[in-house]
Amino acid sequence: MGSMSHDPTVNAGDIARLAGVGRAAVSNWRRRHDDFPQPVGGTANQPLFSLRQVESWLRRYGKSYQVSLGDRVWQRLKAAGDLRLGELVSQAGALLTGAAAAPGRGMATAVTTSVTSPVAGAVAGAVADPAAGAGTGGRGPAEPPSGDGLDDELAGLVLELGEQHGPRTAYEFLCERYLEAHSRQLSVTRDDVAALMVRLVSADGATVFDPACGVGTLLLAPGRATTVLGQELSDTSAAIAASRLRLRGVEARIVAGDSMRHDGFAGERADAVVCDPPFNERAWGYEELTGDPRWEYGLPPRGEPELAWVQHCLTHVRPRGLVAILMPPAAASRRAGRRIRANLLRAGALRAVVALPGSDLWLLRRPAAGERPPSEVLILDATGDLSAVEPAWQAYLEDRSDQTVRIIDLLADEVDMTPARHQRRDDVGRAFAEARDRFLAAAAAPPDLKVLEQPLDQPSTTLGDLIKEGLVTASQGPPKMAADGGDVPVLTSDDVVGGGSPSGSTTMQQGLIAIRPGDVVASYAAVRVMDDGAGAVLGPHLTLYRVDGRRLDPDFLAGFLRAAGGRATTGSSRFDVRRTRLPRLSLKEQKAYGEAFRQLAVLEDAIRETSTLGQTLIRLGLDGLADGHLHPQS
Repeated sequence: MGSMSHDPTVNAGDIARLAGVGRAAVSNWRRRHDDFPQPVGGTANQPLFSLRQVESWLRRYGKSYQVSLGDRVWQRLKAAGDLRLGELVSQAGALLTGAAAAPGRGMATAVTTSVTSPVAGAVAGAVADPAAGAGTGGRGPAEPPSGDGLDDELAGLVLELGEQHGPRTAYEFLCERYLEAHSRQLSVTRDDVAALMVRLVSADGATVFDPACGVGTLLLAPGRATTVLGQELSDTSAAIAASRLRLRGVEARIVAGDSMRHDGFAGERADAVVCDPPFNERAWGYEELTGDPRWEYGLPPRGEPELAWVQHCLTHVRPRGLVAILMPPAAASRRAGRRIRANLLRAGALRAVVALPGSDLWLLRRPAAGERPPSEVLILDATGDLSAVEPAWQAYLEDRSDQTVRIIDLLADEVDMTPARHQRRDDVGRAFAEARDRFLAAAAAPPDLKVLEQPLDQPSTTLGDLIKEGLVTASQGPPKMAADGGDVPVLTSDDVVGGGSPSGSTTMQQGLIAIRPGDVVASYAAVRVMDDGAGAVLGPHLTLYRVDGRRLDPDFLAGFLRAAGGRATTGSSRFDVRRTRLPRLSLKEQKAYGEAFRQLAVLEDAIRETSTLGQTLIRLGLDGLADGHLHPQS
């Protein structure tokens, strides 16, 4: 095994948890005790401390503390850095699955989990099928992962954790911490939604397939399946999913690779398919896959990748088999997908569209040869009550539902299957009141700013001078980056503009710039202070400004950059960002400005959200007033 040179680090929250105190107590210790360990990393707002130094200080001052074995293992894994954390967690899973499979280690169920991926090879180990990827577009036989791996001490701690709590519980603890640390990059299906999807489509003894399985959330959901199949773009996530399944004694085969371009299960069909695909992924392979035989219901438009996933799922389910797939709400009504939605309805493949919080659930059934398609489709709004879905679906299957819409009516219109549009008329008033409450709750107040008769005359400096003085370091994103498909999340220009989490991905390579909390990231059109780096790297056409938090507030800098950029868009000369002027203020005064700028950023996000909610509110208001379920206040 290799070696890891970094010592474990902890943040203020970790220290508070270890010592059994609140975060305020940790802040007091730092202020009152000159010998409290100095930060060894992180930012001014979120410093990181050496775990060994903190332990020594706590012992010296007689503070009671308890570093659990699980915490110690996690801190050691995290010490390698965000960019390698996923790989090390997957290798810990390989170690624990190997220990569980050893005689006398308590894993009674025979498992044939295979991972056709170089990084994930250690998970499959001796049970990997060398031919698992042959002819299926997989990445070939599993090979041991390259790199330093786990050092001997850390490997021993991982095995000790498995002995203490059982391999399965130990690994779920590490996976839970990993998902928390990367919550902005790893999209994980809600547990209740995952369990619902599996219950709706699977039966006793079924084989269930997930073509976008991530870390295995849907395949791990409580259900009645005996065999599971999964494919995942990320090698690391595929390896983690395989270990989690194997430690549960589930018979599974996990393939790493691009499901659209390199179908790892071509020609195979399961009893049921569940899927939570990536939304709005434009680079899904439109050009390469124009003539693909999977497009039985029509070529998915370039901007409708979710309709490609729908047809991919139907390809992999047996006749009369069911598919449960999460979709963005707009997929039910976008004009570009109208023809495919119509073809799915005519064939009897699309059976239900259910609105859930944040997404829609589409339920599909692969038609059998000569089968007569249904005349109605279930359309249900379950955003406020998931428990309503199963009874409504069962009633539909038994032909006794009162929440259906005639397919002929949908085909005669825009094939708009938005649940809110088709809800029962007597629900319009309630839906309007709920939408109004959400709209009002999403609104944000502007900062309380004092109006001055004359602008303040303050000494100022420029960003360029701050960089020369060492208060700011500037880093430019690479002009180009390896194509999507790697394990490293990438913050893109669109993410900065839209305020979203990193949506790109790349492979590990030289020159990547890791993002930390408190970094100021700027694109040509937006500036954003990062709340959480969570392992992401800087994408092309972005600039990162890292401030010395002891002398400069990041929100203060970001606000003046935004103001200068906004003014520059109205002029004709080229904008030189280094000439951005900032007043020379104390850190306390900077933070006051920074808070005002931050409130304006929150207001901007709220306006974006209320714009979407407002459209729903207007439509419900129009419908309710027109059909008599709403009435003007007298």
